Amino acid sequence: MKHSFATIAALLLAIGAPAQAGREPTGPSLPLPDPAFTGTIGESYATSTPDLHRARTAPAGSPNVVIVMTDDVGFGAASTFGGPIPTPNLDRLAAHGLVYNRFHTTAMCSPTRAALLTGRNHHAAHNGVVANLTTGYPGYDNLMPRSAATLAEILRQYGWNTAMIGKHHNAPEAHVSAQGPFDLWPTGLGFEYFYGFMAAETNQFHPALYRGITRVEVPDNTVMERGSILEQELTDDALAYIRQQKSVDPDKPFLLYYASPTAHGPLQAPEEWRQRFRGQFDMGWDALRGQTLARQQAMGLVPQGIEVSPMPDGIPAWDSLDADQRLVAARWMETYAAMLAFEDFQFGRLLDELERMGQLDNTLIVFIEGDNGAATEGSFFGAMNPMGGFANEVNESQDYALASVDDIGGPASAGNYGYGWALALDTPYPYAKQYASHLGGVRNGMVISWPARIEARGIRSQFTHVNDVMPTVLDLLGIEAPASVNGVPQQPIDGVSFAYSLAAPDAPEQHDTQYFEMMGNRGIYHQGWWAGTTPQRVPWGSTYESGRDPTEYDWELYDLANDPAQARNLAGQEPDRLAGMLALFDREARANSVYPLDDRLTLARFQAAARRPRAQYTYWGNGVTVPVVNAAPLLGLGFTIEARLDLSSGDTSGSILAYGSNFAGWSFHMVDGVPVAVMAASQIPGDQSRVAASEALPSGPVTLTFEFQREAGRNAGGEMVIRADGREIGRGRITRSISNLVEQTDTLDIGFDADTPVVSGAGSQTFGGRIERVDIFPHLPSRQP
Repeated sequence: MKHSFATIAALLLAIGAPAQAGREPTGPSLPLPDPAFTGTIGESYATSTPDLHRARTAPAGSPNVVIVMTDDVGFGAASTFGGPIPTPNLDRLAAHGLVYNRFHTTAMCSPTRAALLTGRNHHAAHNGVVANLTTGYPGYDNLMPRSAATLAEILRQYGWNTAMIGKHHNAPEAHVSAQGPFDLWPTGLGFEYFYGFMAAETNQFHPALYRGITRVEVPDNTVMERGSILEQELTDDALAYIRQQKSVDPDKPFLLYYASPTAHGPLQAPEEWRQRFRGQFDMGWDALRGQTLARQQAMGLVPQGIEVSPMPDGIPAWDSLDADQRLVAARWMETYAAMLAFEDFQFGRLLDELERMGQLDNTLIVFIEGDNGAATEGSFFGAMNPMGGFANEVNESQDYALASVDDIGGPASAGNYGYGWALALDTPYPYAKQYASHLGGVRNGMVISWPARIEARGIRSQFTHVNDVMPTVLDLLGIEAPASVNGVPQQPIDGVSFAYSLAAPDAPEQHDTQYFEMMGNRGIYHQGWWAGTTPQRVPWGSTYESGRDPTEYDWELYDLANDPAQARNLAGQEPDRLAGMLALFDREARANSVYPLDDRLTLARFQAAARRPRAQYTYWGNGVTVPVVNAAPLLGLGFTIEARLDLSSGDTSGSILAYGSNFAGWSFHMVDGVPVAVMAASQIPGDQSRVAASEALPSGPVTLTFEFQREAGRNAGGEMVIRADGREIGRGRITRSISNLVEQTDTLDIGFDADTPVVSGAGSQTFGGRIERVDIFPHLPSRQP
């Protein structure tokens, strides 16, 4: 729909759109001037008075700040918001604070996190898409600008200690290596301390963790040994940080940003917690949706008599499933519930510790339940390896699903639940994660508490957005957003402080216009009205790729004041209002670098961030680890690997080169001196190819070569040839290969196999011999063997 500038101006005027968005920060520039010397100086120390306390300190009595955000949790999941999963500790926080039931995110994780930290719209913060789908445009390059300083950087310079624990997904994949660059890691964004992972997800049993900028292993595999998962490890670290910080300087406040990995896939939970939910979801997603809606109405979270949309076409009714399908689907929902309930238990430990230490009353806590809606990423009934199905043509048959049902949620799975559960957990709103066009993708629950300052209790229903958190925290702390930070003038702040609503439940909302966009799905909110595009690509449809340009999407229109769950599309009845809303979206899009729109969710886009392949890659010995995006390409190509080894030590077992995991990956290793190549196309028994040499290698130096002569076609197989000093010692068939890895923290490792191993046993252990170097020669189209 095209309009002239004059027409656009008239349309905006007709719907009462403001003249411009964003507010210029005008506070004191940072760093602040050094405190003046207040002592006296004579000719000797005897006639002088020192000033020993010139360090920058926060104002006396300043609160600690704790921001917690969970992952892929829909509005209707937690009991705090009427959901079926008990979250007693979030309920406890809500009882001592305020619940915001019209809080919004951006529909996906990296964008939401950028808006949270900076107070800016996600495209304006260069995070218009998740960091592993980076494209070379200003709104989508995932290079958070210095002109959008984070809350952590501001509070650090005002005298707070700052720590981040958990998930950081705001650095491009190519930055996540031992060589950085590190400016977009948490320690480059104002956090003095970081412990967590640098990706969209990590395996909760085999996590890939960093402390600061240094990769670390979970000590002695304690996560696995104690029957726990990463969530507990992160909480343990958060508690240790708080104890240490208050022991060293009890009067200095801290900022703790805890970015939970729950409940992003892979859905994993301790066995004990999974058992607690056995049989609790046998009623199915249709009945669950109705039960949740009834609780939400009883709690006052949504209006009585609210009209909701039916489940989308393509989602099977629960009653239409056979008994086996119900068993598998219910087991996945039990795992999701266990995972979220376990996270809440860990949050309770944090509250308990703050209370024990006398810190809870003077701690400002903002808890955001989900960075977007629930995720429709696990097929119709749930899948053990959904990325494998998407990228590597993994076929999880019903027989396999039944045979592995007791592995769901444990270390043998890397899966997600069925579409119906995700949509039910977004009750009462339509659609889910990624769909910024509808509230199911962007409506999340939020709780704020500060017992020493916020006395009011109850529900607040003003429109709020994740970009409001940063200006709200600054407002409550009495800090003006700085005009300049570290010499860089700051761009306008798009969020609006909601401090006005804390003591005023009926105050008119002050954030009354907000655009939304995620992978071509668009929405615009303005003074109670919502316009959004009709999704063209849904995983439960007959085809996931519509082939339709995103600029050609149809638009819908909703009066949220009278239709809060988007059940009645008024686009046909109010064409002029819709035209005005579209003009408003276009203005906001141009001001925030939203264009060009891109709705592709393809392997090509996943792999677009990878560097242009070289003819040769050299890795210099044991212990080297390289992020996949920077590593030699072993996907969709043949290759030759030459490893120069010294086997004089006599220890001739272990991994020489590992790439990926048992869910999708390559392993080149030795067992008692015998070289072995394994291609794990998936975790399904029989979906692995193994080629072993016919003899063990003798002691001493040797050049070991693995050559994969790949055939044409997607995920094609080929011949694997093994040579020692040029002499063939093994040959065999690789049935099929892979196009993509599954775990987003996968790496190429030399001399060991990090995180989730590709193989078990001796082949996964640290290599006992010396690796002088490993050279990889990809069989690029211009270089066939």
